[in-house]
Amino acid sequence: MRLFVLLSRFPYPLEKGDKLRAFHQLRILSKHHQVFLCALHENHLEPSWIDEVKQYCTELETIKISRMGQFVNLGLSLFHSEPFQVAYFYQSSAQDRVTACIEKWKPDAIYCQLLRTAKFVENVNSVPKVIDFQDAFSKGIERRLETDPWYLKPVLYSELGRLNLYEKKVFEQFNHCTIISEQDRAQLPFGQRDEVTIVRNGVELDDFQPSSEPKTVDVLFAGNMGYPPNVEAAVFLETEVMPLVRKQIPTAKLMLAGARPDQKVKELASELTEVTGWVDDIRDCYAKAKVFVAPMMIGTGLQNKLLEAMAMQIPCITSTLANNALKAKPDSEILIAKTAQEYADNVIDLLQNAEKANSIASAGHELVSKQFSWEGATKPLLDILSAD
Repeated sequence: MRLFVLLSRFPYPLEKGDKLRAFHQLRILSKHHQVFLCALHENHLEPSWIDEVKQYCTELETIKISRMGQFVNLGLSLFHSEPFQVAYFYQSSAQDRVTACIEKWKPDAIYCQLLRTAKFVENVNSVPKVIDFQDAFSKGIERRLETDPWYLKPVLYSELGRLNLYEKKVFEQFNHCTIISEQDRAQLPFGQRDEVTIVRNGVELDDFQPSSEPKTVDVLFAGNMGYPPNVEAAVFLETEVMPLVRKQIPTAKLMLAGARPDQKVKELASELTEVTGWVDDIRDCYAKAKVFVAPMMIGTGLQNKLLEAMAMQIPCITSTLANNALKAKPDSEILIAKTAQEYADNVIDLLQNAEKANSIASAGHELVSKQFSWEGATKPLLDILSAD
């Protein structure tokens, strides 16, 4: 099959969850279909990044989005009902190039990632179309209304209303829709949500393996440190959890690892707390960690960071919200906490009880190894495409 794939970001390097998902899906899809990739991007692309992705594509087109056009579109979006994120990524010049690619490549099917790409193919009705919602974005915005500053709430309320309408509209325009987890699907704001197919995230098990490197970091949290749910989790971990841990273990070290740290995250750095910023290989951070903590309070979807940490056989602590998608067994494959005190108690327990830490780590590693390979995770998407 000739498969046209449209992405709102170039899928390399792998510092964001949507890019990671897109990259590995491309890798798997290319084993079964001819992949014609069209990727929007905002910044300069290194030739090595293009080479890394090109190996999985029959043809590859990159389209740079104008910064000025983004701001103009955001201003104009105040006068129509589409979500702000759709306006941010949509430009008529990019539309012309996407249309030209479709006419040139004559695909048998189209696969789009995220709502923000839907508008580019809304008038294409000659071939089956599949879109990956990935997360329930409307629910993510709803959760942010509980935590973001008051001055952002008018914008968030507006975006929530727009997303509620747009998610339903996109569902009706596409032949098939996919999403990461049952939890996200249940939160979609339309009645036919059960018709959306679950396509989970996975982990590259050949890359993320247990390490024998000395453990020099007591607690690790990793992810895109400019992403609001991660920023909130990092602040909570350093300001509320670690002070309780350090009452019992005064020298406990925390590492906050990930690209583009928000100013709030940068300000957390201290003698005992390292804020790494961009790292060339996130596995180096995992390898040093005794315990991985992901105190996710907002955000949706299946957390790649947990899959990676568990694949490297690190005992993990997270929230019920994050584990709803993962479905690890509490107190066996993972530890669950709600309050700062519960997180701290679990951290202290794992740091002081090697037998329990090893048991949680081993069970978590076995879970991920059996259920979360990218090949297995992507199979439902392959089945959809084969059916069409």
